[in-house]
Amino acid sequence: MTNLVRILTIAGSDSGGGAGIQADIKTITMLGGHAMTAITAITAQNSRGVDAVQVLEADMVIAQIDAVARDFGLDAIKIGMLGSPEIAEALADWLSSSSFPRTRESRLGGEGDMKRDSRVRGNDEVPVIFDPVMIASSGAVLADEATITAFRRLMTCATLVTPNLPELEALGGEVAVLELAPALLIKGGHAGGEIVTDRLVTRGGEVARWSDPRIHSPHSHGTGCTLSSAIATLLGQGAPLEAAVERARGFVRLALRDAPGLVEANGPMGHQQVRNDALAPGWHLNQVTLGASDFAASVTFYRALGLRQIVDSPDNGYARFEADNGGTLSIHAGEHVGGAMVYLECADLDARVTALASAGFIIDQFPQEESWGWREARLSDPAGNVLCLYFGAENRRYPPWRIATE
Repeated sequence: MTNLVRILTIAGSDSGGGAGIQADIKTITMLGGHAMTAITAITAQNSRGVDAVQVLEADMVIAQIDAVARDFGLDAIKIGMLGSPEIAEALADWLSSSSFPRTRESRLGGEGDMKRDSRVRGNDEVPVIFDPVMIASSGAVLADEATITAFRRLMTCATLVTPNLPELEALGGEVAVLELAPALLIKGGHAGGEIVTDRLVTRGGEVARWSDPRIHSPHSHGTGCTLSSAIATLLGQGAPLEAAVERARGFVRLALRDAPGLVEANGPMGHQQVRNDALAPGWHLNQVTLGASDFAASVTFYRALGLRQIVDSPDNGYARFEADNGGTLSIHAGEHVGGAMVYLECADLDARVTALASAGFIIDQFPQEESWGWREARLSDPAGNVLCLYFGAENRRYPPWRIATE
């Protein structure tokens, strides 16, 4: 039985590939899901603006949803730009009808079997992530009464609503949204300042908040679409709500850092580069440390091979390199000479190490925060080879001391 989760995104098409359905497909795919789509509107747009919009009929949108739901089944739904109040009302009708498969099959392996977020919805219910996009072709916020009324109905069907600050204001504020939806992720990017704070709030109060340095990139098109589809995918895989939001934020931050710069500004993010980071469930083999007897010679060697050096600490005899697929390799003078230390990354490090200890494995070092920004644990295999189990997240490829790369 496959572990591939089925994620339906209901949104508009972005012909420039940076946002909307295109960003959702890339995000879902990179996180290990199967993306299915119901397109609400077709746009002619690029980095400079939207030239034309054609909104589909509500019946056609629902027909797309019905077709995939009754054949493939659903593990999660992401709702983005809907294009018209009529589509929003029709979608709310569908989500409230017997056509909506409210429960998922118990067919997930690994983390999917272990964890469902029961604080917000039942353990086996299909999560619905609603990103209340209210943008006209002119760029103005749409807050007419018909749209707000339809959005209120959708919020009662949602697991999580993910507005930015202007959208939250148009919806009536935090209290008004939580009267309808069980959980709210308030995105703080529009607040300005060098620190971006996002808050996860339920009817019981604030569950979590995340504050991170703002990433100054001219290519942030599609951040909201990417975040909401990432949350939907991770919830579909069985991650708890707080963990899903945290990992989804990590995905967005890495995609922002990896933006390819195809145009001067307002270009797509680098979804395709977020490959070997521990965001989806499971172990990620993405880091090896090799010993070095001659630090300078080893640095020269790996640079000559074509690896990008991203950390240079000659005083500590340490350097880290990045491969084209996002995997990293380090050298450390005086350690593991002639051997290697393999690093296995996972997002739920503490839970996995606890499970290993309970199963009788000898843990040489239980998880602890390290000065280089990783949380690490150590154990040895039967041959005495040391394994580092860790979670480095953004700091693996983008530590604060990352050096300029060619």
